[in-house]
Amino acid sequence: MVTRRDLLKTTAAVAALSTTTTTTAQAATSQPTAKAPAPSSTPPGRTWTPNGVTLPKKASRGAQVMHLVAEEVEHEFAPGLVAKCWGYNGRTVGPTIEVTEGDVVRIYVTNKLPEPTSVHWHGLVLPNGMDGVAGLTQRPIMPGETFKYEFRCEIPGTYMYHPHYDEMTQMAMGMMGMFVVLPRKDPRPVDKDVVMMLSEWSIPVGASRPNPIAMADFNVLTINSKAFPATAPIVVEQGAKVRFRIGNLSAMDHHAMHLHAFPFTVVATDGGEVPMSARFPEVTTLVATGSTKTLEFTASLEGDWAFHCHMTHHGMNQMGHGIPSLIGAELGQVRARLAKHHPSVMLMGEAGMGGMADMHAMGGWKFPANSIPMLGGKGPFSVIEMGGMFTVIKVRAPGRLDDEWYAHPPGTVADVAAAADLAADGIDPA
Repeated sequence: MVTRRDLLKTTAAVAALSTTTTTTAQAATSQPTAKAPAPSSTPPGRTWTPNGVTLPKKASRGAQVMHLVAEEVEHEFAPGLVAKCWGYNGRTVGPTIEVTEGDVVRIYVTNKLPEPTSVHWHGLVLPNGMDGVAGLTQRPIMPGETFKYEFRCEIPGTYMYHPHYDEMTQMAMGMMGMFVVLPRKDPRPVDKDVVMMLSEWSIPVGASRPNPIAMADFNVLTINSKAFPATAPIVVEQGAKVRFRIGNLSAMDHHAMHLHAFPFTVVATDGGEVPMSARFPEVTTLVATGSTKTLEFTASLEGDWAFHCHMTHHGMNQMGHGIPSLIGAELGQVRARLAKHHPSVMLMGEAGMGGMADMHAMGGWKFPANSIPMLGGKGPFSVIEMGGMFTVIKVRAPGRLDDEWYAHPPGTVADVAAAADLAADGIDPA
């Protein structure tokens, strides 16, 4: 039951947010433009990490040689939210490691963190001493040290890497990445091979660092450490065969990843290929924390299609959970009393929460410095009232790859029903 005291606390909190006018270079004071990052030019047969990079490698002394640097990084989750995180090679998520079945890898890891670390190669079959569990299979990598990991990648698949020293802190601060072992001959060649890491963060409004001791109320949900509208769109040709390699290193939560329009098949996990007899079509799959799933589909229909976590709070930005709902509340007297102290007060929520992103887009509500509460993205029709773990698959006619909004053929967009149609079908909206 919401008491009068709860209601006053809630409205005061909302009013405080609404009247905050402090801005900094990091504050979200305008809606992001509709222009999205350019489509990938990744050559066929290789993976693409939206908003990310692939770790450079070189052949030396019979191995593929790579270098990871664990360090503090400054990261923008979406326009208006920047935080000091930890990551690899100047970024979170870390660079995707991509090698080929049978390759020997020699990976040097330099520790520039203020505490020890290690790297665990999650899901890979390798010698025990290379497994990266500090205290169990190796000593920790002390600050300033560089360790060498070397092993052969025998089994193709989608894997991950992350610390196994103080992993609660280091992973919550952003230290994670994907590890892809490509087969020498792909049994199911695809036109687009996309790599995505799912993760969750606790970043209080206005804070400049994630909170690594949080066990609930994660308020920033990301794909490759970006929250919508900063997630890069995935642009493919109509009819393209598409593969999504999805990993989840969220601290506490699984993610029900839902693809609009296109049924897919889960063909592999981080444990290997799913037998043909165990595959079935679906449009939502649960990616458990600490696991990967590889799914494949054919992009058969043109359009701008959503791909997102179906856990509703995971598709929102910096939503607060410490105040009761105002839906259905009568706020007239509260609004009048608060207006005496804050003439520009703006309360919202008694009729739903969707208007918050619209009010911000119209300049009627400025976010507190370095925060993105309820931030959405510009769409072709209105503000897209989504955030967090959400991105867009843009399917285009062959030869027309672009990241502009889809141009719908006349008569194919839902709109206000004509009176003649309502009458003809016997529908009375009253």
